[in-house]
This record gives sequence, structure tokens and C-alpha cells, in this order.
Amino acid sequence: MRAYTIVFVSVFLAELGDKTQLATLLFATDSSLSRTGVLLAAAGALVVSTAIAVAAGALVGAWLNPRVLRTAAAVGFMAIGVWMLLRG
Repeated sequence: MRAYTIVFVSVFLAELGDKTQLATLLFATDSSLSRTGVLLAAAGALVVSTAIAVAAGALVGAWLNPRVLRTAAAVGFMAIGVWMLLRG
């Protein structure tokens, strides 16, 4: 159960304030749209994109060692962070 909690918290924190959440917020301000409809559409989009990520992860994980993937992800995130610091 601990691993699933870590997944939940990681995804939840990553999604806070991102451009997807901001776009959803803007759609929800449109009085001609149902709030429930916006919620269902946004949730459905997140479920589909997450399903694609899980399927891709399963395929890649069958070929590569998870330790290599974690290292590559860490290096990639650090590179993006350094790039953003240098650009900003």
C-alpha cells in the first residue's frame, strides 16, 4: 500500500498548478459549461494519459532495468531544471 500512496502523492503534487490544472480552471469559469462535465472530461483525459504512461512504462520496463530508468529520469529532470535556471 505504501508504494501506491507514494504514486498518488507524487502525481497529485506534480499536477498542482500545472498548465493542465490551469486550463481546467479556465474551462470551469465558463458559465455555459457544466462543472460536472468539465470535471468528467478533465478526469477522463488524466485517466487516458495515465493509462498510456503505464502501458509505455510496462513496455520499456520489460526491456530496461528499472534502476537504469530511474537514473535516466533523474538525470533528465535535473537537466530540465538546470536548463530552466539558466534560461530564467
